[in-house]
Amino acid sequence: MGWWGKKKKDTLRGGGTPVVVKMENPNFSMVELEAPSDDDEEQDFLITTTTTSSNNNNKRRNKNAKQLTWVLLLKAHRAAGCLASLPPALLNLAAAVKRRVSSGRTDTDNETINENRTVKARFYSCIKVFLFLSVLLLCFEVAAYYYKGWHFSPYDLKIEYFSVKGVFDWVYSRWVLVRVEYLAPPLQFLANVCILMFIVQSLDRLVLCLGCFWIKFKKIKPVAKVTDADLESGDKGFFPMVLVQIPMCNEKEVYQQSIGAVCNLDWPKSKILIQVLDDSDDITTQSLINEEVEKWQREGVNIVYRHRVIREGYKAGNLKSAMNCSYVKDYEFVVIFDADFQPTPDFLKRTVPHFKDNDELGLVQARWSFVNKDENLLTRLQNINLAFHFEVEQQVNGIFINFFGFNGTAGVWRIKTLEDAGGWLERTTVEDMDIAVRAHLHGWKFIFLNDVECQCELPESYEAYRKQQHRWHSGPMQLFRLCLPDIIRAKISLWKKFNMIFLFFLLRKLILPFYSFTLFCIILPMTMFVPEADLPAWVVCYIPFTMSFLNILPAPKSFPFIVPYLLFENTMSVTKFNAMISGLFQLGSAYEWVVTKKSGRSSEGDLVALVNEKSPKHQRGASVPDLEEMKEEIQRQEKKASKKKKHNRIYMKELALAFLLLTASARSLLSAQGIHFYFLLFQGISFLLVGLDLIGEQVD
Repeated sequence: MGWWGKKKKDTLRGGGTPVVVKMENPNFSMVELEAPSDDDEEQDFLITTTTTSSNNNNKRRNKNAKQLTWVLLLKAHRAAGCLASLPPALLNLAAAVKRRVSSGRTDTDNETINENRTVKARFYSCIKVFLFLSVLLLCFEVAAYYYKGWHFSPYDLKIEYFSVKGVFDWVYSRWVLVRVEYLAPPLQFLANVCILMFIVQSLDRLVLCLGCFWIKFKKIKPVAKVTDADLESGDKGFFPMVLVQIPMCNEKEVYQQSIGAVCNLDWPKSKILIQVLDDSDDITTQSLINEEVEKWQREGVNIVYRHRVIREGYKAGNLKSAMNCSYVKDYEFVVIFDADFQPTPDFLKRTVPHFKDNDELGLVQARWSFVNKDENLLTRLQNINLAFHFEVEQQVNGIFINFFGFNGTAGVWRIKTLEDAGGWLERTTVEDMDIAVRAHLHGWKFIFLNDVECQCELPESYEAYRKQQHRWHSGPMQLFRLCLPDIIRAKISLWKKFNMIFLFFLLRKLILPFYSFTLFCIILPMTMFVPEADLPAWVVCYIPFTMSFLNILPAPKSFPFIVPYLLFENTMSVTKFNAMISGLFQLGSAYEWVVTKKSGRSSEGDLVALVNEKSPKHQRGASVPDLEEMKEEIQRQEKKASKKKKHNRIYMKELALAFLLLTASARSLLSAQGIHFYFLLFQGISFLLVGLDLIGEQVD
């Protein structure tokens, strides 16, 4: 079939009369040239051919094919590189395990005096009993599978009693009877209770995520009543008297950058006082911190150094002692920064203005960000947890109920609020949560600023993280016991009482570690040996994966770590459960306070380096009181440090649970349990890696 194109004025290359090209078909079977008329000279004619079009299509296909080939080759190259790196990685892993086992250093070495070793030993003994029974039952079940392929009846009467096989048949049939009538019902009941807790806690998590989505959708955020013009008008603007406190204890790695960052806060010098509250028992560290303070004093910064000889009450005692100074009455607000925090210069200008014309406001809390979140797998997993805590929990509670737990640092308090709540108390290891609860019971409101960040450091070793989590989960249970009568008697609404008792304490601080450990580390492996009690697949896989997906939303770059995050959270449930029990029943380890070890990492814009560039004329050695004495003290400290070298440990409870879960996974494999086998296998491997301290910082 023929086709016609539009007419176009054209001239042959050699000159001559313009022609019109008419094509009868796309294969050029007939080409006719016609001279155009005068009326057609201004018309356009477009020549299109199927041959040209098909050539272009072929070129595109060839180009796309080449691009796809290159992409596939590149991916194949990367895959080959990964495969090539696997054998060295496995060899290094095996060498690390060998070194770890040969060193023989366990988590029971060098325990602090305050720890209740009897309780820890009992807890570990219970896990060992479970492990021993699971191995015994696995052997028993394998033998049963060999003989009858699991088809034993508890009421089987055809048993040959006068043979070895007959005796085994009788023993196994009695075991099945005990399972059906005595073990399965209570185990199933406990499983159902934990499933109910799991569902309630998952719904709470879902509601929090929906609240965060609503905040993002509606663009809700606290707005200060102070304009930029008020802040730019110098000393005549809204600049109340602010006291800044930096509590620290033997923080040799981070004291410089924290003091340097605070001294660079953009606030009138006559309106700010910085207190460096040093609880260090190391003379060298004391001298270095004091010298750093003197250096900034010479720069004109209003900063003082305070050191307590008797370190009572830990951080709460340190803050309480500082607030008793006579000059504190001249200040309206107090800001607290831990020793590893590096606030930006505009921190006060973005937080303090929220107090203006808001007399009910007692606390403004800023968000944390982390300078070492990509250091290793442990810091990446911590970043997921804390991103959800700040982005979802703190923000939603701050927007909708004006209450959340104070994070202990990067917050601005109205001093009147602290006095009204009774001041800092030394009765728990979570003095920050304690003062927040008491302030809320007195009617004060809190604001959380998700867009104001303060950089700090995450623990890079599992040992440091484990001790931090023990304190964070034992302290709330201590506080719950102490505050419950006050909450019941408080003159606040029933909704606020319900929120504080059930949601804040019970659901998020007690129920979460309880069901995580009991359901996934005890009940699930036991159901492999007592199959009459069952955990559905949606409990083992689908809901945990969904909750992990919701948890990871505030840190979208961490999506590749969603499975390690799920497994690691269940692994940490051992430490959290142990801490929760210690705090709830006031055991010795509940009062343990260990300062989290820091590595001294700075942000990309290192404030201390910036300050040193601005004032190179001041050298550190100028204010050293006695160099000889300092030298001797440093030598003594080095000798002491050489005796207490940093090393990785073997964690016995985690290892015992690893073998328990792996044994249960073997039993699950024999009975073709499906998803239960994969969960138990990978969870057991997770416990094994953590038990051998192969996650986090590695020390040769």
